[in-house]
Amino acid sequence: MSNKIPANELKSQKSDYVIIDVREADEISGGVIEGSIHMPLGLCIRNAKKKQIEEIRSKKICTYCGTGYRGNIAADELVKEGFNAVTLDGGFGSWNPT
Repeated sequence: MSNKIPANELKSQKSDYVIIDVREADEISGGVIEGSIHMPLGLCIRNAKKKQIEEIRSKKICTYCGTGYRGNIAADELVKEGFNAVTLDGGFGSWNPT
């Protein structure tokens, strides 16, 4: 499993990360983390394996989804491909709790 970062820590270090939203398009109407890149899980994995996101290889990456499950999968796959990736603990729900 990939490392997790709590929402409060990510908020204070947000400028240090490339943040990738791995949710599907129909899930983002409830809000997004400002400045994040929307790249659904399957696309994120394919992009990493096909070396199509090399421009962010040297950066710290944080993935997130709705609850944390898919974000964790994305971070794991990115780490396997040599990226420095963590996932947002608890997903988007922890970022903006209602």
